[in-house]
Amino acid sequence: MKSDAIKCGAQNAPHRALYHALGLTEEEIQRPLIGIVSSYNEIVPGHMNLDKIVEAVRLGVAMAGGTPIVFPAIAVCDGIAMGHTGMKYSLVTRDLIADSTEAMAMAHGFDGLVMVPNCDKNVPGLLMAAARLNIPTVFVSGGPMLAGHIDGGRASFSTISEAVGRYNAGSITEEKLKEYECKTCPTCGSCSGMYTANSMNCLTEALGMGLKGNGTIPAVYSERIKLAKHAGMAVMELVRRNIRPRDIMTKEAFMNALTVDMALGCSTNSMLHLPTIAHECGIDISLDKANDISAKTPNLCHLAPAGKTYVEDLNEAGGVYAVMNELSKKSLINLDCMTVSTHTVGENIKDCVNLNHDVIRPIDSPYSETGGIAVLRGNLAPEGCVVKRSAVLPEMLVHEGPARVFDCEEDAQAAINAGSIKPGDVVVIRYEGPKGGPGMREMLNPTSAIMGMGLGNSVALITDGRFSGATRGACVGHITPEAASGGPIGVIKEGDIIRIDIPGNTISLMISDEELAERMDNFVPKTKELTGYLKRYAKLVSGGAYGAILD
Repeated sequence: MKSDAIKCGAQNAPHRALYHALGLTEEEIQRPLIGIVSSYNEIVPGHMNLDKIVEAVRLGVAMAGGTPIVFPAIAVCDGIAMGHTGMKYSLVTRDLIADSTEAMAMAHGFDGLVMVPNCDKNVPGLLMAAARLNIPTVFVSGGPMLAGHIDGGRASFSTISEAVGRYNAGSITEEKLKEYECKTCPTCGSCSGMYTANSMNCLTEALGMGLKGNGTIPAVYSERIKLAKHAGMAVMELVRRNIRPRDIMTKEAFMNALTVDMALGCSTNSMLHLPTIAHECGIDISLDKANDISAKTPNLCHLAPAGKTYVEDLNEAGGVYAVMNELSKKSLINLDCMTVSTHTVGENIKDCVNLNHDVIRPIDSPYSETGGIAVLRGNLAPEGCVVKRSAVLPEMLVHEGPARVFDCEEDAQAAINAGSIKPGDVVVIRYEGPKGGPGMREMLNPTSAIMGMGLGNSVALITDGRFSGATRGACVGHITPEAASGGPIGVIKEGDIIRIDIPGNTISLMISDEELAERMDNFVPKTKELTGYLKRYAKLVSGGAYGAILD
C-alpha cells in the first residue's frame, strides 16, 4: 500500500504517533487509508448536503475494510458569483482545487480517494487532481436540484435569470418576479437543468470515474445516500486491484465523454474542462476533435435551458447509461473502456434501456443529426470559439448584424437594460477572457436579459468570456485569441457587420483582409492593474480555446 511508506517500520514511529493523536486504533492504521475530499460548505446550494454524502462514503469505506479520513476542498457558487467581481474568482478556483487536493493527498500518502464535488469548477478541479495523483479514485457528487414549480409549469435557475429581463422590459410585475425568486430553486443540489455542474457530473459517468446515477440522481433522494455508500465500497475494490484514474481516463474514454456531451447538449464550459482534464492525463483534445465528434453524434436530449425537461427527468428515463446505450446502437461509444465499477462501459450499459422517448430521443429520431455544441472559426476567432447549438433558435443559426461593442460585462448589461440594443444587433463583450477579465467571467446576466426582453430571436452575443450552462440563444463564447492577448475581437468597431454561421462553423468580421491587417498592426490591447491571485493567474493562463490551462 502507498501508505506503508509512512506508517510501517521503526523509522515511522513518529508518523504513527500522530495517527494515534487522531484517535486512530492500531486496526485502523493498518488498513488502507482512504482520503475523502469533502467539498461541503454552507454557501453553495449544491454543497450544503455534502456532509451527508461524505458520511455515507465514510460508512462505505469502513464497511469495505478501509480507514476513511476526510479533508476539504473549496467551491464557488457561480450563481451567487454571477454579474459582479466575484465571477472573476470562479474559473480560477478550478486550479486552486486541483493544486490543494494534490498537495493534501501527496503529503499524507493516501492509498485511495473518494472525491465528493458537485458544482461547476469543483468537479473538473477534482478530476484534474485525480489525473495528476493517479491513485485509485471514485467520484460521487451531491446530485441535482429538483425543478421548481410555478404557473402550472416547472422552472429552474435560468427561469429566474430571464425573469429579470422580463421585469426590466415591463412584462411582469415586481410581485411576479418575487414569486419566481422564491419558487425556482426549491431544494439543495446543483441547479436543475443541464448546466455546467450537471454537465460535468454526467460526463464523469461517461468518463468512467463515477458510478451509475452520479450525474442524475436528485440530491434529495435517498438513493443518493446509497450511491455514496457504494462509492466508498468501490474505491476499496479499486485499491485491491490497483485500478487508477489514468487506467480509466484514456483517450477512448474522453472520446466517449465528448460523444455523450454532444448527445446531452451539455454546457459550453465542458469545452474548457474536458481538454484540461485530458491534458492532466497526457492526452491532447483539440476543438477540432470536438467538431469531428459533433458532426457524427446526434443530439438526443433537450434539457433546460434548451427544452422543458430537467435532470430529474433524465434520471427517470434511464440516466446517462441509457443515453450511452442509445449511442452504442450506431457504434458511437467505445464499449471496452474500464470504469470505477471495475466493469467495462459495455457491461455497465447493456441493460440500461431508454424509458422515456420524450426525454431521451431514440437514436433514429434525434433532435438533430449533429451534436449539441459547435466550434466556430474565422477571421474573428482564428483559434476557435464555442456555441451551444442545441439551445439556439432555428432562425438564429445564421445571423448577420451590426456590432454593439463593450469592453466589459457591466457596460453591456447597462445598455441592454436601457433598451439600446435593437433587433439584428450583435452584442460584443470583450476583455473578459482568461487573461483580460481575468478569470473569464460567465455572461448569464446579459444573455438572460436578451432572452427575457424578447430579443432572443433577433440578437446575438459574442465574447472572449464564457457562458453559464443556463445560457440559451445565439451566444458565442471562448473567442480566441482574446482581446487582452491581441485577438481580432479587440479591433471590432461599433457598427461593423459580424456574420455567425453555426451550421457552417464560421464566425466572421465582414471587413477586407487589408483593413483587418491594418487594424491589427495598430492595435494595443488594454491592460488592467491586478493584485493577488488574479495577477498570478493572468500571467500563466492560456486561451479559452485551449481550456484556460495554466502554463
